[in-house]
Amino acid sequence: MNLLDTAAILLTLAAVFGYINHRVFRLPTSIGILLIGLGLSVLLLLFGGDDLRESADDFVSQIDFNETVMSVMLSFLLFAGALHVNLGDLRDQKWVVAILASVGLLVSTFLVGTVSYFVFSLTGLNVPYEWCLVFGSLISPTDPVAVLGILKKAKVPKSLETKITGESLFNDGVGVVVYLVLVGLAVGQKEASVGSVAHLFLVEVGGGLLLGAVVGYLAYWMLKTIDNYQIEVLITLALVMGGYQLASSWHLSGPLAMVVAGLMIGNQGRLMAMSDTTRKHLDLFWELIDEVLNALLFLLIGLEIFILEWSGPALIAGVIMIGVVLASRMVAVSLPVIILKRSKTFSPGVIRILTWGGLRGGISVALALALPKDGSLDEGVRQSILMATYVVVIFSIAVQGLSLKPVITRLMGPQEKRSEGSH
Repeated sequence: MNLLDTAAILLTLAAVFGYINHRVFRLPTSIGILLIGLGLSVLLLLFGGDDLRESADDFVSQIDFNETVMSVMLSFLLFAGALHVNLGDLRDQKWVVAILASVGLLVSTFLVGTVSYFVFSLTGLNVPYEWCLVFGSLISPTDPVAVLGILKKAKVPKSLETKITGESLFNDGVGVVVYLVLVGLAVGQKEASVGSVAHLFLVEVGGGLLLGAVVGYLAYWMLKTIDNYQIEVLITLALVMGGYQLASSWHLSGPLAMVVAGLMIGNQGRLMAMSDTTRKHLDLFWELIDEVLNALLFLLIGLEIFILEWSGPALIAGVIMIGVVLASRMVAVSLPVIILKRSKTFSPGVIRILTWGGLRGGISVALALALPKDGSLDEGVRQSILMATYVVVIFSIAVQGLSLKPVITRLMGPQEKRSEGSH
């Protein structure tokens, strides 16, 4: 089956599932598509005929989820997400976002990795500690995709929305770098010295931020010198595709580059380089791209159940890890409150909302599927990590995602909303 056939099937399934969700379930679109796809996949696995199951398994197996997400979808999704973040609001929350996306992510990686070592051992799974840390790194980044629409519908304060959005956009890029470092150490490809790790971080993270600023400014200059919305939309499309590929070829952080470029175009570019007509068409174009790719991403997550090698111990470990990941998340999001409480006032419900609103998604699954298959990692260990990741992600999207709005409503009364919105 060629690429066009695969894309046609996925788009058709996403459209049909989206229609069913809209007419019957009325869940948030991405979550509804995921749950419908997951439910039908489970029914097919349990009750479908051998030929039908084998055909579905072959179809899903030929899709390179990691390549699709990390090399195709992620650049568009991060740029589209950053495009609508107000730089002034982000500047007001810069220290909270910076601590969450760096120190908070590292703390979560260490806590999840360390506790998972004992959890895997208790369930009879022999997962080496270095690979437990890799699991911690891939499950710690939060996903901005599923939570943003829910936050807007819940009418949360802008400052809280900015905290969650900003953290999600930036910790995706940082999380991927941490993951690459830990995988390199686990397979013995990188030195475990502070200097070598710091150098990699400086090159990947710093280089990605700098490249994003450069290509973002170049695109901004081009937008400012013309007034033709078709060409201007094309420029932003070229910025995403060309900029991300350039970052990848130079071994820089493509995700961070796209976030910086999206912030530049969505703020300075929107205010100073676009006419009203261009702004309208640009927003419509990227909202459509965002919606279509979100639908496809969550459909793929639901279908990935076909490639899992089901194991009772790994499933139990995954269920236990749900609580471990949430507890580690709570510790991580408490850091900004502890560090900044002398200079900044926080609403009492913010820690719990940030904890529950830190959804895991497609990036975690993609990184788990990217674990080495060349013999440097035992296949049983790889499948255990993949199963645990999948269980945590499904719970995060289905349970946390669907319950986030009532949790916010319960934790933030009118007085707390005003308090949080004023700081």
